[in-house]
Amino acid sequence: MPMGYLATTALFTWCTFFAVVAPRRPRPLATLSFWFGLGLNEVPFVGIYVLVASTALAAAQGDLNSAGARVTAVVAAVAAVGLAVSAWRGLRTDQVVGRALEQGLGAGWRDRVRVPLRRHRPWARILLLPGPMRRRDVQRIPNIRYGDAGRRNLLDIYRRRDAPQNGPVLIYFHGGGYTGGAKNREARPLLYQLAGQGWVCISANYRLRPQTTFPGHQIDAKKVIAWVREHAPEYGADPSRLFVAGSSAGSNLASLCALTPNDPKFQPGFESTDTSVTAAICLYGYYGHYFGDPPDEPPPPLQPQGYIHPGAPPFLIAHGTKDALATVEGARNFVDQLRRTSGSPVVYAELPGGQHAFDVFHSPRFEAVVDGVEAFAAWVLAASQRTPDSTR
Repeated sequence: MPMGYLATTALFTWCTFFAVVAPRRPRPLATLSFWFGLGLNEVPFVGIYVLVASTALAAAQGDLNSAGARVTAVVAAVAAVGLAVSAWRGLRTDQVVGRALEQGLGAGWRDRVRVPLRRHRPWARILLLPGPMRRRDVQRIPNIRYGDAGRRNLLDIYRRRDAPQNGPVLIYFHGGGYTGGAKNREARPLLYQLAGQGWVCISANYRLRPQTTFPGHQIDAKKVIAWVREHAPEYGADPSRLFVAGSSAGSNLASLCALTPNDPKFQPGFESTDTSVTAAICLYGYYGHYFGDPPDEPPPPLQPQGYIHPGAPPFLIAHGTKDALATVEGARNFVDQLRRTSGSPVVYAELPGGQHAFDVFHSPRFEAVVDGVEAFAAWVLAASQRTPDSTR
């Protein structure tokens, strides 16, 4: 019995189960689903490559003659089929995002976009190198200080190396449940893609628990916006075209920033700074009560639903149906409340088979979301340049 082949097949079959089935209840099983299933759910091609290669190697070495080895080969084949199902779900994201844009922006939204959009995804990178992120045409300027909280108040800037002027700005906040995470972990395919198109992208750390609590994280997020208002032109950015984005807890931060422009509670000491934003992009966000006991009495409103108002900016929200850590039901509820109250477009893409942290790799799923974000942002920027009469 080839033990190496058995161990490889067992490991990948275990991970494939959590990638394909992705149980969300009970909580311990959901946690296992996230940690063991995320990788293969986003890059199932890698798992198929390994299973096929290990089976071919075992066959070439004559190790498939025993009954146990043949059973292992059957299990490997079943796991490969499961990974193919996962890949098919990821490939469907393209159609899902397209329908979400049409529903949120209107059937003729493409006619209003004035910039060329990406026609072909980077399939060589998706299939062969889904992990590496760097692009030769994009410069990353790391660890710029925007506050006085040490490394938790640092940000990175992504911009094209030829430093074009007056580019739109995207501020991104990482996830981590307000207890962990870092500015160089998630959504990097999005940051590099937009930077390559002339945007100036900023990914920022912020203070975490127990160093701070509500509204400390939110104040830090507003400080980043204030820093952009003052310093963005130095890096070729136009701070009047400012988008906020985030993943998980960072999505909670981004949405709250978008819904509380110039609220003095969230910008003590810089109350006069304009912290309004052009639009918000929320990826697998948590939309519920703040973690832990809030320090003020009475408790703050439900975040971010308690701050929704008719003048909210446009939103793009993407959430996976298999999210084990932040429920898709919570995203649906947030979208429903936004659509009932806000006068701006709300684009909601519910991603089939999508797990939490789907933005870590160059996967078919996230590359489709990146294209959707670029299209949404182009539409919003074009719409902001039109007069009210021109939209009729």
